[in-house]
Amino acid sequence: MANRVNFQREMDALIEKNTREGVIPTLLLHSCCAPCSSYVIEYLSKYFKITVFYYNPNLYPDNEYDKRSAEQKRFISNYDALNPVSFIEVGFNPNEFYQKIKGFENEKEGGARCEKCFELRLEKTAELALEKGFDYYATTLTISPMKNAELINAVGSSIAQDIGVRYLASDFKKKNGFKRSTELSKEYGLYRQDYCGCIFSKKEREKMI
Repeated sequence: MANRVNFQREMDALIEKNTREGVIPTLLLHSCCAPCSSYVIEYLSKYFKITVFYYNPNLYPDNEYDKRSAEQKRFISNYDALNPVSFIEVGFNPNEFYQKIKGFENEKEGGARCEKCFELRLEKTAELALEKGFDYYATTLTISPMKNAELINAVGSSIAQDIGVRYLASDFKKKNGFKRSTELSKEYGLYRQDYCGCIFSKKEREKMI
């Protein structure tokens, strides 16, 4: 059995190298929501010039997108980062999500449907990173204890290779990242949803209540 990759160790090595060389790369960071991004921004803004890319066509209902987008912008404007953090979004088109996951609607949460959703959001991020000339692209998705960091990083790395950009692999759960995100959410009064985002995850959550 192959050894599992320690994504945190690899990121630390890259950060140490850039710091030693006095390099502050640009990073296009896909964000799923403000709470998940809070720790990631706190951590990475010391070492990267970050642009948060808010692209989440999976969200349901429509006003959920508006709430999460507004909170993302509010956190960025209120957080005093060492290096500049900016924001980009491209509008909300849920049809992109439903087209991508067509045929996978009945898959269990965390299965093939979620992988398709990861692909959709990371492809769009990678394409924008290439278009705008960012040094790296990454995602906040690996901070969730409910998500498979190895799968997300495999998707992100594959897309990067296909498109020709650099992917910053991560496992932001490490170093108590998820715990810190909950602390920052309380500190900044962030709206913290109780389901991942799509109609399918919402229905699964409602079954548990």
